[in-house]
Amino acid sequence: MTRKRRRLYLLGLFLLGLGTATALALAAFRDNLVFFYSPSDLARLAVAGDRAVRIGGLVEQGSVERRAGSIEIRFRVTDLQNTLPVVYAGILPDLFREGQGIVAQGRLGPDGVFRASEVLAKHDENYMPPEVAAALKRSGHWQETAGKPK
Repeated sequence: MTRKRRRLYLLGLFLLGLGTATALALAAFRDNLVFFYSPSDLARLAVAGDRAVRIGGLVEQGSVERRAGSIEIRFRVTDLQNTLPVVYAGILPDLFREGQGIVAQGRLGPDGVFRASEVLAKHDENYMPPEVAAALKRSGHWQETAGKPK
């Protein structure tokens, strides 16, 4: 084997190793990636039920239901065009209330109910998550004072 051929083999092995490492890193990144959707996005797109996603919108007025003797809470999230039922078993942030902008992380069930594993809200009462504000702007229901301190 000549020196030139040996270098070519080493370069080929190096490129194969680099390609494999890149493919493994991208596969790991894809598995941990969590996409954000509004209720209108979920109504329009088919999202696999085994895929963790984040949804955002406003907690619909009159939709919060607490079951007696249970920590399970049911509510609906809306972007003022579409509504998505959410079930969450856990302790909600102190400022969670109807009309509040929230982001919930979880999985969409085959029955169309979003099963949240985490509900996020910021401490500022005028806060609206940037994803929720963008979804409301896309739907045409954005109010310029929403999400801004008064």
